[in-house]
Amino acid sequence: MTQLQKARQNIITQEMRQVAKEEDLDPEYIKLRIAEGKIVIPVNHKRRATKVCGIGAGLKTKVNANIGTSADYADIVNELEKLRVAEEAGADAVMDLSTGGDLRSIRRRIIESTVLTVGSVPIYEAAVKAVQHKHTIVDMTAEDMLDAVRLHCEDGVDFITVHCGATRGVLKHLKENKRICGVVSRGGTFLVEWMVHNGRENPFYEEYDEILAIAKEYDVTLSLGDAMRPGALADAFDRAQIYELNVLAELAQRALDANVQVMVEGPGHVPLNQVTAHVQLQKELCKGVPFYVLGPIVTDIAPGYDHITSAIGGAIAAAAGADFLCYVTPTEHLSLPNPTDVRNGVMAARIAAHAADIVKGVKSAWEWDKKMSHYRRKRDWQGQFNTCIDPIVAKNIRERGRPQNDEVCSMCAEYCVFKLSDKA
Repeated sequence: MTQLQKARQNIITQEMRQVAKEEDLDPEYIKLRIAEGKIVIPVNHKRRATKVCGIGAGLKTKVNANIGTSADYADIVNELEKLRVAEEAGADAVMDLSTGGDLRSIRRRIIESTVLTVGSVPIYEAAVKAVQHKHTIVDMTAEDMLDAVRLHCEDGVDFITVHCGATRGVLKHLKENKRICGVVSRGGTFLVEWMVHNGRENPFYEEYDEILAIAKEYDVTLSLGDAMRPGALADAFDRAQIYELNVLAELAQRALDANVQVMVEGPGHVPLNQVTAHVQLQKELCKGVPFYVLGPIVTDIAPGYDHITSAIGGAIAAAAGADFLCYVTPTEHLSLPNPTDVRNGVMAARIAAHAADIVKGVKSAWEWDKKMSHYRRKRDWQGQFNTCIDPIVAKNIRERGRPQNDEVCSMCAEYCVFKLSDKA
């Protein structure tokens, strides 16, 4: 049985107890929210991740780190190093987005090398195989796509992104709206190209019941991908995006009716003043299922700093109710990230998530900040290092600018406000 089925049968699972302990909540609360579809615990029956991750209402905002090879860089050793860095930096989950090398071998190595929740995007593998064996993506068959879904679930991934909402109905809106950046979701692009070339409906939509059956068999959580997410601020909140969101709301309900755990993915590039509205609309249409957002990135002009532009949007989105932040690294739009980029991306997203948790009233978030403030007031440097989100960077900066008087910092030195206050 799935976590959702057990919750609806009034059964509190080991995973529910683990999440409750991690969140300092009553297991009964976790069970009830799972039964409503407002919390998911992605745990594949085949794998049983050691560090389970609860995502949804009343829980701390979680952070995902994307890793994976490309056609230009298909080194599994490098990806495993990124995985290690993501874990050390405090990511709650990782997604394997590999498109280069032996994809199944890479996926299996990642799964066996981490205690974290693992996600993937099956359409990538179906597309890569089509190019390798049939020369073009549009030669994929519906069977190829469904086989990829089953293969990923069989290998043990805990959640999969499936772009089921990119239907033929959305194509006319894309044509009418004339977006600046068109479709920027890679999976969405594959499917739009396939539908246009073949004159057929998206197989992920047509065969959605089969996808539900596969997900239920393994208790894999469906992450309904936003194929129409905007890739430019000017493209945000257009008809294509809203059309797809309405389809995703329907599909989310069908998943819950089938006892399959589900979350919905969101944008994308979004102006600051639209972020809250995006989250509220999704939550309303999808009846509170967990919301998984990429960023949002709130300005298009900062390549090299998109871990910052996405952290700004992510903090606002999570404060408004988003449950799961997908990190963005400094290399977004520029290149495949290296381990340092991964670390910076995770830290930026974690800071955004924590800032939002304070707004959400998460008790542990408030306590963390208060503890840090007490150490800062006492000028207890070791206490600050032990408490802050990134002890390594904080300690290195302190050492780099060590003052003559070890009691203070070199910014204010003898004019330290706390030292002066103590004298007063």
